[in-house]
Amino acid sequence: MNIFVILMFLAMAAVLASLFLGVFVMAKGGESNKKHSNKLMRMRVMLQGLAVLLFILAVWTGHQG
Repeated sequence: MNIFVILMFLAMAAVLASLFLGVFVMAKGGESNKKHSNKLMRMRVMLQGLAVLLFILAVWTGHQG
């Protein structure tokens, strides 16, 4: 298996974890929501970008056959 595929799945798991953490913080509300929601959203978007980049690298370096 290509190393980029493994890294892509790890990045996707990190995206999912940050998404659930963000939803949990928003549901909790209050000061924690004000303090961390934007940071969690930026982290999720960066992780999604990383996952897409790793997907492109996995396809680009994949072997046919």
